[in-house]
Amino acid sequence: MPKITKAVFPVAGLGTRFLPATKAMPKELLPIIDKPIVQYAVEEAIAAGITELVFVTGRNKRAVGDHFDANLELEAQLVAKGKHDIRDMVRNIVPEGVSCIFVRQPEPLGLGHAVLCAAPAVGENPFVVLLADDLMHGETLPTQALVNAYQAKPQTTLSVSEVDYADVSKYGILKTGAADENGLMPVERIVEKPAREDAPSNLASFGRYVFSPEIFAVLRDLKPGAGGEIQLADAIDQLAQEGKVSAIKNPSQRYDCGDKFGYLTAIVDVALADPEYREPFMALIRDRMEKASG
Repeated sequence: MPKITKAVFPVAGLGTRFLPATKAMPKELLPIIDKPIVQYAVEEAIAAGITELVFVTGRNKRAVGDHFDANLELEAQLVAKGKHDIRDMVRNIVPEGVSCIFVRQPEPLGLGHAVLCAAPAVGENPFVVLLADDLMHGETLPTQALVNAYQAKPQTTLSVSEVDYADVSKYGILKTGAADENGLMPVERIVEKPAREDAPSNLASFGRYVFSPEIFAVLRDLKPGAGGEIQLADAIDQLAQEGKVSAIKNPSQRYDCGDKFGYLTAIVDVALADPEYREPFMALIRDRMEKASG
């Protein structure tokens, strides 16, 4: 069983929902307090044993590479000021033994196309895909659960969560069979954004996946779908109909940081979970609520 060491991060999107903030800054670098969204995804991957990070970028995304690259001038200035702890924190954003590869997606042709652009860097190896917009928070994170699931059953596996039936039209919804002893559910179909009455369940696929390399052959032959783009969900659905896809429930709390309110919620919850900020932040919230109600 090949060990999963590669992770793909599609970061070529324009982030139009956060304009004007994202006019000059990639949406993936929007901070949750003092750490950009994409760094949470990178840390999640590294914690699951990933050692090769493949970023699929687009125009105006150089800052993503700069964030994960060394900055010797900054490090020297921090040392000169005696701020060795901050220097170490900056230096270890990408730990020793972990490498970064940057691949350009020349045109915005969909998430499936972005994943396909990573094929030369991934080769014939299983790999995980993490969408930075989906920030995960908790003691157990989905990438580790996916890696474990692949070791138990080596095939494409999706991280899924239950959503309200009123919201199924926003997501890719799965038709699944019963879970096995490892919590893996066979996926029969994935229906993209169904009407409530047409939804086969309320299990939605979110931004964490583990793929066998066969996904690349499917994506190469796939015809454009919704919006004239190569849709990753269409490729997964094709594999699912061949009995080659499983799903496992996401063990963590997910925040949709591609949505303004989801992003704001993530900031609040991360602050409340931080021992440094928890008490003063709770005091701030109580004060603002009293003023608002008074």
